[in-house]
Amino acid sequence: MLLSAVAFSLMTLFVKLAGERLPTQEVVSARAALTLIFSYAALRRAQVPALGSGRPLLWLRGASGFAALSCVYYAVTHLPLAEATVLQYLHPPLTAALAAWFLRERLDRTVIVSLALGLLGVVLVAQPHTLFGGSGDPLPPLAVGAAVGGAVLSSCAYVMLRKLGASEHPLVIVMYFPLVALPASLPALFENAVWPQGVEWLWLLLVGISTQIGQVSLTRALALGAAGRTAVYSYAQVPLAALWGALCFGAWPNAYSTLGALLILGGAVLNVRARTEASASVSTRELGVEQGGKAQPS
Repeated sequence: MLLSAVAFSLMTLFVKLAGERLPTQEVVSARAALTLIFSYAALRRAQVPALGSGRPLLWLRGASGFAALSCVYYAVTHLPLAEATVLQYLHPPLTAALAAWFLRERLDRTVIVSLALGLLGVVLVAQPHTLFGGSGDPLPPLAVGAAVGGAVLSSCAYVMLRKLGASEHPLVIVMYFPLVALPASLPALFENAVWPQGVEWLWLLLVGISTQIGQVSLTRALALGAAGRTAVYSYAQVPLAALWGALCFGAWPNAYSTLGALLILGGAVLNVRARTEASASVSTRELGVEQGGKAQPS
């Protein structure tokens, strides 16, 4: 999950670089096309059937992913980046709630505290004008609705990834996103397509590579761990994105951003420690049962 956060934070950087001149839907189309090529080639090499078995849920996962991406891109385009970031990162606590409701996953106190620390950290890193003061026009309601909708749809996609991870190969799950996103984004692309030039080709390629790493890592992580607890680590993407912004654009974080990054890190460490202690407790109980069983006569 941490590898996924690193990859997606780099993807955001490359999307920003490519989007300085290229239309948003063109970047979406390039991302979907490269993901489709990479996933299909990897599936052929692994000799895994490309379309999987649970196709209705796979198609629904692809559609929810594309809808979430469209909402997030719209929100980023029409809202200040800080506000869009905070609203989008409502998805980890929403994921935990949905996983508890639909997958019957346990929502313990540690997960709740970790999620709260992470969300507070996101607010401090993003520092939205709405909360930290500053002049400006009221936020457009449609864009705010799109940001919240993107968070809800992302949470739904996470829960579906967790459900599908028990029966489907991670590459199969990943491939259903471009199968939906590529044809869905083409009509908007044809209206105002711009031919990439020079280094823009590299940015688009890196968008595809980082997306592939992020998606496969995310899918694998959700197959291995509970969706609510695993979603905590997605907060790591926020301070990482701030770091790339500082290194590439000179936007160095202030004291609030630093405190926010530390809170996100603290929430993740708390989550790791709780999971490690729980695993150790289970192992100790199993060992005790095994030893007790050996002491009994056969």
